[in-house]
Amino acid sequence: MTQNIAAKELIDYINSATSPYQVVEKGIETLKSAGFKELNMKEKWNLKKGEGYYIMPYPTSLFAFTVGNQWEEGQTLRIGAAHTDHPCFRIKPKAELISGEYLKLNTEVYGGPIINTWLDRPLSIAGRVMLKSKDPFHPIARVLDMKRPVITIPNLAIHINREVNKGVELNKQIDTIPLIAMMKESLNKDRFFMQYLAKELEVNEEEILDFDMYIYNAEEGCVIGIEEEFISSPRLDNLTSVWALLKGIIQGKRSTGINVIGLYDNEEIGSNTKQGADSAILNMILKKVYSGLGVKDENALYEAMADGLLLSVDVAHGLHPNKPEKYDPTNITPLNGGVVFKIDSNQKYSFDTEAIAIIQQICETLGVKYQKFVKRSDMPGGGTLGPIISSWLPMKTVDLGVPLLAMHSARETMGVYDQEQLENLLKGFFGLE
Repeated sequence: MTQNIAAKELIDYINSATSPYQVVEKGIETLKSAGFKELNMKEKWNLKKGEGYYIMPYPTSLFAFTVGNQWEEGQTLRIGAAHTDHPCFRIKPKAELISGEYLKLNTEVYGGPIINTWLDRPLSIAGRVMLKSKDPFHPIARVLDMKRPVITIPNLAIHINREVNKGVELNKQIDTIPLIAMMKESLNKDRFFMQYLAKELEVNEEEILDFDMYIYNAEEGCVIGIEEEFISSPRLDNLTSVWALLKGIIQGKRSTGINVIGLYDNEEIGSNTKQGADSAILNMILKKVYSGLGVKDENALYEAMADGLLLSVDVAHGLHPNKPEKYDPTNITPLNGGVVFKIDSNQKYSFDTEAIAIIQQICETLGVKYQKFVKRSDMPGGGTLGPIISSWLPMKTVDLGVPLLAMHSARETMGVYDQEQLENLLKGFFGLE
């Protein structure tokens, strides 16, 4: 059976987008190949109708927008947002640990991963390293991906841990420490990780000032199921949304209005950073967009927001085949059932009934299948970008995304059909006049 094109494209992107730095790097490559032009926050913008632009205000966040070739003041503003990070492990600054002849890396947990799913897998390392420069205010930045399995977190054999299948709590400072090498004369026991970084970067150890390096699952994604109806892959949360938004703003060209995508970092740890959704960065960008189009009255932006629409695009909980009792009895969202509208009366997900109705009509116009998720009333739920961004930008907002199994696992599962539907919706969202 021929592999689904949307699934193949998504998997190829995920395989190369291994940390937020690579997510942004690959996103820029995609936008540039589609003709988008780079902008700098430190410069004045002189924008033209009919063009596409992108901005990387920080190395792990990326924004892009298009201006309709018939744009005029007062036309609508449409925004889509997603996040570039995923739950994983971050390497601590003094990384070297020794246990007998074993060399290990000292790590901390980033976000809320299902920790035991990370054990016994081929893992790798990606992120950014800062190097010495002549100007102390501008160190040299290098993005780095090992691109091969170099570490693993070994489980304890069942013969030694007889209770393992009854459930064992893992200690984050002991049980999740990855193995990277055996002690050798050629390795400095106090500096072996720095040695390794320097070798990979082809620099001297003394040049390295600091690093921001993450551990990622080095397994590649694949299509599974006897009818090839599922995708099994790391980082589906939230690269399904990132990829769909990139495709949407490239393909969904309308002659009027302004389309924007915002890809934020740090959603998994609360978003309250300069590169996260709980910041003024999107407001600043929008003001510069309108100023760059020659708009002198700031009210023009506020008027566009009043009739604008924001989509917070993040994965949703798919109905689990073995645990249906964990879900609401009527508002269930199986895989391959279409795009999920995420609804929460306490506004952990952003919605109002008018905004939901607008997106429903867009789906029906485009032939996009959709479903609605509400959690069980006796269980706590998660949150996402929608409520945070809409508190900074008071626009009609809907939280939506593809349904997922094993969210926050080292490897998650989704429906092939759902990615197609999400991409079609976002293309239409940005393209319908």
